[in-house]
Amino acid sequence: MSRTRGVWNTRGTWIAAVALAAIAILTGYALLSGGDSDAGAPAAKGGATAPNTAGSASPGPTYAPPADWTEPQRWAALPRGTRTDSHGSTVSFPHSAEGAVAMLAAANTVGVEADRSTVDEQLRIYSSYIGRGDQKDDAAEQIELSAQAADKSLAQEMGVRPGQPLPAGAYQRSHVVGYKIIKQSGDEVSAWLLTRVVQKAGETAPEKGSYSRTLAGAQWQDGDWKITADATRRAQQDLQGQAEPAMAAPGDEAFNSAGWTAIREAS
Repeated sequence: MSRTRGVWNTRGTWIAAVALAAIAILTGYALLSGGDSDAGAPAAKGGATAPNTAGSASPGPTYAPPADWTEPQRWAALPRGTRTDSHGSTVSFPHSAEGAVAMLAAANTVGVEADRSTVDEQLRIYSSYIGRGDQKDDAAEQIELSAQAADKSLAQEMGVRPGQPLPAGAYQRSHVVGYKIIKQSGDEVSAWLLTRVVQKAGETAPEKGSYSRTLAGAQWQDGDWKITADATRRAQQDLQGQAEPAMAAPGDEAFNSAGWTAIREAS
């Protein structure tokens, strides 16, 4: 991908915001999600409290449901993409509303570890999941610069110098655990995503977790779903005057009352 230096135009800045929203959990830039990726985030049922900085999600719960568990009223096993692209991302999702949500969930499944930086993950997501008309050099540069700043901040928090690998066993990860469709048609779907985010500072450090919500719109392009600025903008317009769904862990009654659909791991 070309990373030409230059002035960021309005369109490029918007597209960068769309891409950053897809991984706002790791960068702290919740540009399209209301800017509240940590504020008021609930603790997981049986899990840790929210960290001070954004983290990411583990691949699934590793604890037994607590006694006060409230079964989610809505469940979905999202379809898988049928291939892996040259950037290592899962792509080629079904042409359906759940296929669109599955792509959005894949774009919000992120892992930063010793051998993979925020820059690596942001540019992978940008290349794999942003629509063809929104792929701009200025947007890619803005994403890369913000990711470099996020990596620097993370290194300092983890006690290493910027540019050094994270300590052994340290990571930041995200994993979408719920969604709420805003609007759907044959070739466009918009949705809120509820993402579990976790962070671990080393092998012996405790894992900390919280939740984040993100708004995104997807369009069907060239045989697959892509995140686009136009679809996300229309989603924002559709939501004008409406309250954002409460962030609540699956297993909490508030998860049901907010209208979230829980994601069941596909077999």
